[in-house]
Amino acid sequence: MDSVANQACIVGIGHTEYSRDSGRSEMTLACEAIGAAIADAGLTPADIDGITKYTMDNNDPIDIARNLGIPELRYAAEVNYGGGGGPVGTIALGAMAVATGQAKAVVAFRAMNERSGRGTPRFGQAGTAPGASGVASYFSPYGLFSPAQMVALSARRHMHLYGTESRHFGEIAVTCRHHANMNPNAMMHGRPMSIEDHQASRMIAAPLRLLDCCLETDGGAAVVITRADRARDLRHPRVFIAGAGIGAGHWNYRSMVKDMDSPVSESTVIAKHLFRDAGIKHSDIDVLFIYDHFTPLVMMAIEDFGFCKRGEGKDFVSNGRLRWPDGELPMNTSGGNLSEGYMHGMQNVIEAVRQLRGVARCQVKDARHAFVSAGNAVPTSAMILRNEL
Repeated sequence: MDSVANQACIVGIGHTEYSRDSGRSEMTLACEAIGAAIADAGLTPADIDGITKYTMDNNDPIDIARNLGIPELRYAAEVNYGGGGGPVGTIALGAMAVATGQAKAVVAFRAMNERSGRGTPRFGQAGTAPGASGVASYFSPYGLFSPAQMVALSARRHMHLYGTESRHFGEIAVTCRHHANMNPNAMMHGRPMSIEDHQASRMIAAPLRLLDCCLETDGGAAVVITRADRARDLRHPRVFIAGAGIGAGHWNYRSMVKDMDSPVSESTVIAKHLFRDAGIKHSDIDVLFIYDHFTPLVMMAIEDFGFCKRGEGKDFVSNGRLRWPDGELPMNTSGGNLSEGYMHGMQNVIEAVRQLRGVARCQVKDARHAFVSAGNAVPTSAMILRNEL
């Protein structure tokens, strides 16, 4: 078996509401999202025998199985690096499990009370732990505490090398907000944003402004994966995992300071295999889902995954190109991490499935292939999904 391409399908999707304060436990959120995904697939908990998770998720698969009434858990696995590995890596693990007979149906999920629990120090506040270890011991003494600060360094380098401006980053934020305002489930629904609003938002870590940074969110999201032949008889048209991969290297050892001068990155490593496995070209992608934790990294991911050359991202994202319904390559059509809710990218997977089922609110006409990426600048993952229309 050279790859798991087209051997597994996503057959169920589910999520909770996305909020600032869920008022319930992370276990409750996980079970609610997973239960919704199982029901969407037309299955029952007794049909599930595998669970994959993000390593940083606080929920234990054994406890989830007990709470949901899953009688036999044959397979459990997890993926490191949160939004870098999780959104696609958990699904790839599920695909490998069902393709090799380790499980019949696998749930991949993410659930967290990140907003009410005050999770990642995303907006520049210093950590409260006494001291720092590992790589952080080289950063923290100089005031480099948060992901936003680290991304700011890479953004400045991109601006220096290629003439990128803050307004180009703003195009990405405005695009995601545009889509969120057509999605009643989005946290930013009913809150329009213009490029002027972006430029007026307060500075977090120059050149990153508040509206360049993703939301902090409470909620849960999940998908169900099973083998392609088993998926044929389920409730919805099959959405095939046409290719998937996880990549890393010495240039991003647990660091979000992206090396803009290197010709290779975690994304270029994946891209050269991903399109080959799927048997398609970049021009065949109909709808794009790029992990939008910070707007500069969206632009860099678009470049590194090969949708344009390094340095051309500022032009690629401009003039409404990524905006539904008139843009030629709509991106993050439910609002993404920036404006729908931050589920470490799992919500983008759910929207990709909706697009390929033909039921999205911002539905791309005749969508056949969706590209989904995880966090750029840390060990990352990506996949191509296709339908069978």
